[in-house]
Amino acid sequence: MRVLIVEDDPLLGDGLAAGLRALGFSVDWLRDGEQADAALAVAAYDLIVLDLGLPGADGLHWLRRWRRSSAAAPRPGAPAAARVPVLILTARDALEQRVAGLDEGADDYLVKPVQLAELAARMRAVLRRSHGRPEPLWQHGPLSWDSAARRASWHGSPVELAPRELALLELLLAHPQRVLSRATLQDKLYAFGQDIDSNALEVHVHHLRRKLHPKIVRTVRGVGYALGAAEDLQP
Repeated sequence: MRVLIVEDDPLLGDGLAAGLRALGFSVDWLRDGEQADAALAVAAYDLIVLDLGLPGADGLHWLRRWRRSSAAAPRPGAPAAARVPVLILTARDALEQRVAGLDEGADDYLVKPVQLAELAARMRAVLRRSHGRPEPLWQHGPLSWDSAARRASWHGSPVELAPRELALLELLLAHPQRVLSRATLQDKLYAFGQDIDSNALEVHVHHLRRKLHPKIVRTVRGVGYALGAAEDLQP
C-alpha cells in the first residue's frame, strides 16, 4: 500500500519513512502541505499520515481542503484526495484539537511520541475499514491473508513472500472484483524516485503464481491484472 507522510521534522519524517518501508509499505515523505497537495494531484495514495504543525498553512487547513475537494481522481481507479483516509500524527494533544481533527474528516488521531508498531497497527486498521473489511483475516478460497501480521497461508500452511509480493497480493485482495491497470499497480507499489525495471511487475506476478497457484493472478490482456476466482484455485 502506498502511504504519503506529511511531516516537517526531518529526523522524525526520515525515521517514519524508513520504518514503514521496512514493514512493507511504499512511502513518500513530504515536508509541507503544498508539496503534499501537488503529490495528491498526480499519484494514488491509500493513506495519508498528516502532522498538524506544518510550516505555512497547518495540517487542519490541508485536511479541510482535501475533504472538501471534488477534484477528479488523478488516474482511473485512483481515489480523489477527498476519499483518501487520513491519520493525524501530531504533538497537539488537547481534547478540542483531537475533536477538531476528527470532525474535519480524519480517520484516526495519534499524539506524538508514538511507537512505530502502534502507528503501523493503526494504519492497517484504517486501511481495513476503508476497504470495508474491518476484520484482519481475509479468506479467498484456500488463501488466507492476515493483514495485521502481513502473512499469507495456503491451505493453512504459511507461504514465504517477499515484501513486494505481499504488497501486490494485498492490493489484489483489497479489490477482488476489479481489474487493476499496470499504471495503478505501479503507483501503489512504488514511491517517487524509485527505479522500476520494465518487467518488475511481471516478475512479482510470476512469483505469486509459482508460490501460491498458477491462477491466483488473472491477466487481462491490454488492461492489467485481477485476483483469480476462488473456485479456480483448487488443485
